[in-house]
Amino acid sequence: MRFVNKIFEKFFTSTLSKWQIKLFLAMVALSIVVAVVFFTQSLVDELINREQRIINFYAEIYRHYSNPEANFEDYDFFLKEITPTITFPFISTDEFDVPNAPYQEYSLNIQIDTSLSQEKQKEIVQEYVKKMGNSYPPIIIKEADGKVLQKFYYTHSALVDTLRLFPLIGIAIIGAFIIIGYVAFNNIRKSEESKLMVGMAKEAAHQLGTPLSSLLAWLEIIKLNKGKPESIEDLTLEMQNDINRLNTIATRFSKIGSMPEKKIENLSEILEITCLYFERRLPHLGKKVEVVRNFKENILTELNSDLFQWVIENLIKNAAEAIDDKRGKVTIALRTQGKKIIISVTDTGKGMTNKQKRQIFNAGYTTKKRGWGLGLSLCKRIIEEYHGGKIFVKETGIGKGTTFNIELPLIYKFQAS
Repeated sequence: MRFVNKIFEKFFTSTLSKWQIKLFLAMVALSIVVAVVFFTQSLVDELINREQRIINFYAEIYRHYSNPEANFEDYDFFLKEITPTITFPFISTDEFDVPNAPYQEYSLNIQIDTSLSQEKQKEIVQEYVKKMGNSYPPIIIKEADGKVLQKFYYTHSALVDTLRLFPLIGIAIIGAFIIIGYVAFNNIRKSEESKLMVGMAKEAAHQLGTPLSSLLAWLEIIKLNKGKPESIEDLTLEMQNDINRLNTIATRFSKIGSMPEKKIENLSEILEITCLYFERRLPHLGKKVEVVRNFKENILTELNSDLFQWVIENLIKNAAEAIDDKRGKVTIALRTQGKKIIISVTDTGKGMTNKQKRQIFNAGYTTKKRGWGLGLSLCKRIIEEYHGGKIFVKETGIGKGTTFNIELPLIYKFQAS
């Protein structure tokens, strides 16, 4: 079952666009509705045919027992036992379509107010006869010499009308649920978008906070070292790094929501730059976290380096924060497998439960006391929507650490000299 789900997921996410998926689902829904309508109509036709067979059978029996030579006891049995089996409206008239009186005895399943005058009752019954004649031709009872003895007018039962309405009622109910669902999900989506915008603002503030704090610190140090030009030169270099960092953050956020420009990049170099950046900042966490590299190959692929570094930074940061001990290890591995590039980020942290694993990429979900749960959601969007890759939790377990895998298409690979 899981294999089938993966096939469908891959088909819908990679083969069809959103409007094609909507069109496909609409066609499926329409097919179901058409199938229900045709099936219901077949039931209606079968029920009408059955009722027509019953009335024809009734007419044959009536013709037989209306013979003066017929046994009275058999005729009494016909009236008491067979007649009540008819469940649809039925009226007996003479050859001129005049209802036979008394009307209650010569009609079945017709509501007649006996408190009305005979003339008024006759008008009501004649109206029924007219309507029945417009629906189905009457069954004519003739004597042996061909003289018309009686006419049987009838129409289908209320069950037929109910069955005919069933598809319309079903469609109306489904339509109502679709409208309610659309309104509800639209409100939820708007609420989520509102939370996402607030979260993005918080994330931007968080991203900008570190280099801004560093710049303020460097300015204070410069003030304290006014008479030492040699140290100020080193400090301005660090300030330049933080300014570059601010520019990188601004570039990243500007690219969210639009398709970023990509070019051929060396993944090994990008991973190394990201690892070096974090190694200088990991001591601020109050832990001794070792960043281990395991990528000896130089591998090229097409990507946007600013956004891709953001993904790796998020993974390394989450990995380091997941380590509860004073010491830990984060391993970054890069390898190829067939036509795929596989990047693994493994930590020796506390790991995740199965529930956390299923929800970890959902926007707004976080296992931290502070945070908006946007980091991994953005990572998933950057990798899957912008780079045509895949990001997922490869392995995890409580107390066993976690491994995130990123898969990207392989463009070119060459061995380092």
